[in-house]
Amino acid sequence: MVSLRHRLEYLGFRVLRGILSLLPECAARGFGSLLGWLAGSLFGVRRDVVAGNLERAFPELSDAERRHIAAASWRHLGREAVATFRLSSETPDSIRGRTEFASGWEALEAHVEDGRGAILVTGHFGNWEIAGAAVASRGHAMDAVATRQRNPLFDRDLVDTRARLGMDIVVRDDAPRRLLRSLRAGRVAGIVGDQNVAVGGIPIEFMGHEAPTARGAAVFALRTGVPLFAGVAISLPGPRWRYRITMEEVTIEASGDFDIDVRRLTQAHTEVLERAVRQHPEQYFWPHKRWKRRGGTETR
Repeated sequence: MVSLRHRLEYLGFRVLRGILSLLPECAARGFGSLLGWLAGSLFGVRRDVVAGNLERAFPELSDAERRHIAAASWRHLGREAVATFRLSSETPDSIRGRTEFASGWEALEAHVEDGRGAILVTGHFGNWEIAGAAVASRGHAMDAVATRQRNPLFDRDLVDTRARLGMDIVVRDDAPRRLLRSLRAGRVAGIVGDQNVAVGGIPIEFMGHEAPTARGAAVFALRTGVPLFAGVAISLPGPRWRYRITMEEVTIEASGDFDIDVRRLTQAHTEVLERAVRQHPEQYFWPHKRWKRRGGTETR
């Protein structure tokens, strides 16, 4: 049901998006950096969470070095939030112009063109919306798993924007049934695989500590025989939004024990993300409570 509050929130969103879409690109990027600085440095949004996560991930760094990463990550988050706001004015052609594949594209394309489909798992790194749009804009049907937004007007708007860029949305609760159909039809399934799953997840080492991790990507890959790729969209410096996509096919040697293989494949694709985070720590979403267990305790 659409409430008055939903309508007012959506009106504010449309006004802000209209203003951001009218700004020159370099000005919009600067505005996004400012928003990120305000959120992280001035207002201290989730300051303790970010500081704790960075201390956990990079214990070898000094406090000053971790504060530098935190500040840079907030500026990055602000820029990419503005980029996401402006996606409504993007087209498949413009997405192709903003993205380049540094690795993995030929392998993924070969599997898709053979009718096998593929699973593309990414994380809260760089710009995960662009990672999926980059594949879909090159003509490969993609079904991306997403959670419904609380505001139904905003949710519908976001679904429409993604559809216009070539991505169909699979609501997370429908994923087990819908993705099996999609993969059997030779489509690409897009999954953000680093969300904290305190219930039903499995403990996987990430940045030196166990983190509750969704097993879905590995389960789908092992049950269907569809290849699994892990990739990220790295935001590049400059006056325009441009991204370098890196992907690699993730494989394991089957043990014959399904649960063991799920864990090993999940660990393997998590390690791909970890390498990217270590190379570009300022592009990871540190406000996320990645290591939180059920009941609120943190892993060690």
